[in-house]
Amino acid sequence: MKYLPGAAILILFFAAMPRVALTEPPKRIVPKGVRIETDVAYLPAERAEKADLYVPTLRAKDTRSPAVLIVHGGSWIEGDKAGGFAFDLGVNLAQRGYVGMSINYALATREKAIWPQNLYDCKTAVRWLRHNAERLQIDPRHIGAVGGSAGGHLVAMLAVTGPNDRLDPKGPYGEHSCRVQCAVDFYAPTDLTRLGYVWMLGKTRDEAPERYRAASPMPYVDKSDPPMLILHGNADKIVPVKDSELLAAALERVGVERELVIIEGADHGFNLEPKQRDLRPLVIGFFDKHLEPRK
Repeated sequence: MKYLPGAAILILFFAAMPRVALTEPPKRIVPKGVRIETDVAYLPAERAEKADLYVPTLRAKDTRSPAVLIVHGGSWIEGDKAGGFAFDLGVNLAQRGYVGMSINYALATREKAIWPQNLYDCKTAVRWLRHNAERLQIDPRHIGAVGGSAGGHLVAMLAVTGPNDRLDPKGPYGEHSCRVQCAVDFYAPTDLTRLGYVWMLGKTRDEAPERYRAASPMPYVDKSDPPMLILHGNADKIVPVKDSELLAAALERVGVERELVIIEGADHGFNLEPKQRDLRPLVIGFFDKHLEPRK
């Protein structure tokens, strides 16, 4: 897919992207050693969005596990915390000693722009994990994040922005850091300036070019950013693989540890086990390296 200007990009991106169904696992079987807590409140009481927790049950009482925030995709306008992408990741992480937290977050509509509330929700979820570290046996020093597509964009923003960027919410749990120690981005749009209109931003690119730039990860990349694993299929017809290449190159320029993995023949929306290859050793291995799991 070549980069196209204006309306052509808008038609390609938004006509196609909402119709992509992230691959569901064959059966929703919760394996032994994993407990799922559904619809957990992590935002203020007036908010309807909730979280699902994937908790390893075969842990000693003195164990402190790393945690991973899971952020679903859906063009910033749809998707769900219990979708196949999140379930697949949550179960696999919990089986390997992690606490997974899959969240619903603010979604945009034609009438309602929500940026940066969706990013605020992701950052609040990280703070919530730290606030509840004792109950969930979490090591608050070891928290990662993973997301796909629009969720990958939010995870990338979570990784590269800090307090000085004025994108940390004031609360709740403001006493805790929003920082993550590593991040995994699946096929995320990282250059929003190529898009003609994004619902979550509320204005066209021509009307608010700085808003599109400010909602893209690249301007925030610096040497203090955590390690990142970036995955993209070279047959992606919705988000060009160039987006991931740009992010990886930006991280490389400032010396941040990063790995870009191109999945030959993969289209948009793949999970941990696309037909091309089993990505579990790669993704879980990345978290193992940077979050030091303890069972």
